[in-house]
Amino acid sequence: MEKVNLKRKFESFDETWVPKIVGELNGQFVKLVKFEGDYVWHQHETEDELFLVLKGEVTIHLRDSTVELGEGEFLIVPRGIEHKPVAPRLAHVLLFEPASTRNTGNVDHRYTIDPDHLQRI
Repeated sequence: MEKVNLKRKFESFDETWVPKIVGELNGQFVKLVKFEGDYVWHQHETEDELFLVLKGEVTIHLRDSTVELGEGEFLIVPRGIEHKPVAPRLAHVLLFEPASTRNTGNVDHRYTIDPDHLQRI
């Protein structure tokens, strides 16, 4: 067992929209991601997705509404719900989701990373 220092982990990379695995439990990955700008509209057919904002602000756009998240707030987007994260400024976000979750869900995009190719930090 090793403790994880989230601040140090975030300091170890600069890329935005590239999830990094920092933990794994019960078939789930704990991922860190830097958000900045607009992501892509997508959905996950079989996986729920938790977004926990650790630093900054993130807006999760849904087709019929938006949810504003500040530091220390999280949202669980249920499977099958189309969504688009947006961060006007750099934000640090922790994701908790099944290991099989493809970051862009049902969409092929330049941000797409196969779950087998995610970097562990």
